[in-house]
Amino acid sequence: MKRILIVNGPNLNLLGKREPHIYGTKSLADLTKVVRAKARELGVQVSFIQSNHEGELIDFLQKEAPGSLGIVINPGALSHYSLALFDCLQAVAVPAVEVHISNIHAREEFRSRSVTARAARGVITGLGFTGYLLAMEYLAQE
Repeated sequence: MKRILIVNGPNLNLLGKREPHIYGTKSLADLTKVVRAKARELGVQVSFIQSNHEGELIDFLQKEAPGSLGIVINPGALSHYSLALFDCLQAVAVPAVEVHISNIHAREEFRSRSVTARAARGVITGLGFTGYLLAMEYLAQE
């Protein structure tokens, strides 16, 4: 069965607790449930990772991306400065869609720049958990 990787970076383990006025009150476990339901609908498998460590995300992508349909990635703060993650996304050569739960363009200036976005087919920002589902739909039809 075809597989999509769901990659969540630093602090996304705090969903539901961290700044609920920005990120909402739903948890990472809630996101996982929604994504799994969408995967069933699309007839794909999903593999998840959330890590606060850049290298762990890169190791996961290098190992798991080959042969997958693609990557839905919310790099969190790594999106603003991680050239290593950018290089990895380019190197694995599978389509990626970058997702941000909040609208990064409506927040602090430094958040509006994403270095990792250049390695993605597209970026979905500000649509909450729906952004993940839209990214999955896109990758499933690729």
